[in-house]
Amino acid sequence: MSDIAILKEMVRDCAIVELEYKKEYKRDSYLLKLTENQDNYSFVISGMPEPDRVIVIKLDEFFDVRKIFTGSSKGECKRADFIIIANTTSEKVILCLEMKKSRDDNSSIIKQLQGAKCFVSYCREIGRLFWNQPDFLRDYQYRFVSIKNISISKTTTSSRKLSQKSDIHDQPEKMLKISAKAKHFQELI
Repeated sequence: MSDIAILKEMVRDCAIVELEYKKEYKRDSYLLKLTENQDNYSFVISGMPEPDRVIVIKLDEFFDVRKIFTGSSKGECKRADFIIIANTTSEKVILCLEMKKSRDDNSSIIKQLQGAKCFVSYCREIGRLFWNQPDFLRDYQYRFVSIKNISISKTTTSSRKLSQKSDIHDQPEKMLKISAKAKHFQELI
């Protein structure tokens, strides 16, 4: 059983965001629409891997750690909006995404991305111990993305990167900062 199949069995359906099918240039294509219901905005990612090779988890709405942790100034109750875990033929990637309608300070976003990484670590241990998969979610590369000022770009699909292209965004502190309405999956990883 693949890591993605185990995760789809492990995580409740209500926390999983489904891909949308789209026929593009005589070939199958998938896109992902990430929606933030409380502020009524969304972000579209095209070029997604096939559904059996990816899982998208809406983390902030369904994983409430405030029932366990005190929520001190350390930020242990923070978590990012979404996690995309993909195991394609060319790469294994865990993409943690935080969406902001307006500006927010980097330290808060970093804590949210760190919280998403903690959730993945918890899932990793569940897979190792309860599914007896010692290599569960092993060898995946992390990518961290902050999507800001989404409402500004409602009429355009172009975007500008706010961080340098040569930086690998493999740590929350080095997150890729973008402002856009739509992106291709490869651009985010």
